[in-house]
Amino acid sequence: MCGMPRLGIGMRWWLALAFAAIAAITAIVVAQVFSQRSESAFRDRAEELAIGKTVSAAAEIAPLISGDRLDREVARIAERSGLALFVFDTAGNPISSPQSRGLELSSVPQRDEALAEALEGRRYVTTFDDGRTTIVAIRLSASGGALLAYAARPDLAEGLGIAQDKIVEAALWAILVGAVAGLLVATLITARLRNIAAAAAAIEQGSFETPLRPRFRDELGALATTIDRMRERLRDSFMQLESERDRLRRLLERLHDGVVTVDRELRVDFANGAARRLLGVALAEGDPLPEPWPDFSLRGFVEGLFPQEARASEARIAATESRTYALVGIPVGPDADTAVLVLTDISERERRERAEREFVANAAHELRTPLAAIAGAVEMLETEAKDIPEERDRFLGHIGRESARLGRLARALLILADAQTHRVPVHLEPVDIRSLLTEVAAASRPRDGVEVVVDCPSGLSALTERDLAAQVVSNLTSNAVKHTEVGRITLAAVPLPDSSVAVEVRDTGAGMSPGEQERIFDRFYRAGARDADGFGLGLALVRELVRAVGGTVSVQSEVGTGTTVRVVLPGHQAEAA
Repeated sequence: MCGMPRLGIGMRWWLALAFAAIAAITAIVVAQVFSQRSESAFRDRAEELAIGKTVSAAAEIAPLISGDRLDREVARIAERSGLALFVFDTAGNPISSPQSRGLELSSVPQRDEALAEALEGRRYVTTFDDGRTTIVAIRLSASGGALLAYAARPDLAEGLGIAQDKIVEAALWAILVGAVAGLLVATLITARLRNIAAAAAAIEQGSFETPLRPRFRDELGALATTIDRMRERLRDSFMQLESERDRLRRLLERLHDGVVTVDRELRVDFANGAARRLLGVALAEGDPLPEPWPDFSLRGFVEGLFPQEARASEARIAATESRTYALVGIPVGPDADTAVLVLTDISERERRERAEREFVANAAHELRTPLAAIAGAVEMLETEAKDIPEERDRFLGHIGRESARLGRLARALLILADAQTHRVPVHLEPVDIRSLLTEVAAASRPRDGVEVVVDCPSGLSALTERDLAAQVVSNLTSNAVKHTEVGRITLAAVPLPDSSVAVEVRDTGAGMSPGEQERIFDRFYRAGARDADGFGLGLALVRELVRAVGGTVSVQSEVGTGTTVRVVLPGHQAEAA
């Protein structure tokens, strides 16, 4: 079954068993050969001894066949030679005692065959019981009879047994030595293979700091050297990849657009800081993809990027009333498992486009009002009004006032366009702020009961362009004069700890609500009926001019108390920078 663990035996054990088996087979073959050869040698030796003694006995017995002492002499010769001897005549009949050295003639195996061979003049020799018994039959040349000798050599058989036992013992020792040698060799090989396997496992786990130093220049050493070279190359490649990945991460972290990579399980693989900021979630690797917007399913959008036929998708998301995002989804490639999301904050672009549309509409409206008045006055003058001096003067006054208003509007639009497009070059230089504020205060025309004062230390200067700075302070002062019916308007300036200069225009007028403060710098915005005579471009122009000289502008106001507009300009010390 696929789920069951695979059982196996270690290499050193099966290699030791293989060595032992080879040694066993070799020992068995050698033992068999040696056993056969030793047995053959013992038999040959037994036969040689038996033949020699039989021949000697036959030489002594042959002259005694016809005598009366045959039995006694045969017994004596048999005892001396250690043989059981039986003498036969030419007819094959025994002529000596049928018993010799306790052995009956009838118990001698193959006696008839041996006797027949001997009587025909051929020597007969055979061995029984693994060399323990030898039968020799020869012809007695003098009488023509035959001599049958039975030789029992238990000592030779015992020697043969001892030799065989030693061979078996040697074979067992050979098997044991072969197994031990195989175990040692296998242990050495497996130890080297374990080192190679450990290095390969470390490489698999991403660690490339485990070197391989082969001590033997054999095949395993060559394999270890090859793997070590592969380790070094992989380490260099991964270091380069990590460096490129870090560079890519740093680049992505610098982007203003949010970048998120998502796997097939809709888990975040990577998210840069912009993505976390735009989504409003602290995304980390492995986190599930969130659903940050109630009216748009981000997870559903991403799921459509994983089918094989998926194409790049785009969506426009209105996250809040003031935030609009453009979302681009890049589907997975044929060899990838992650989709890429690019989230761009297009709120400013939307606001800019909306402001441009409003600018065109408001400009058209503002231009249409004086033009309509002028056209109406001209139409009246073309009729009976031209003949009545009072009516003619009244309509000509309308035309003059509306023409002047139209000229002021055109000039304001041109100045605003120049400030926004930076067509007018800005030349920054140290400007004495006290003299500038005094000049603007002297040119102001407040209502009766309203005092314009200057609060600025002598010698305070800012790095700006005097004409632009004067335009900024003049617009703020005019706005304060327009909305202050009683009290004081203060033109103040103070140095800040960072060497910049803060110029403030403070009034005791009607003040503004929080909603009005948010839109006070928008083009053509006018705060209700109080600013019905203006165009709504003064503070918009202030903001653009302040930006042009490298400053910032902010407003603080409270209804019924007054308004303070602060402009921060670079200090004189910023000239060196």
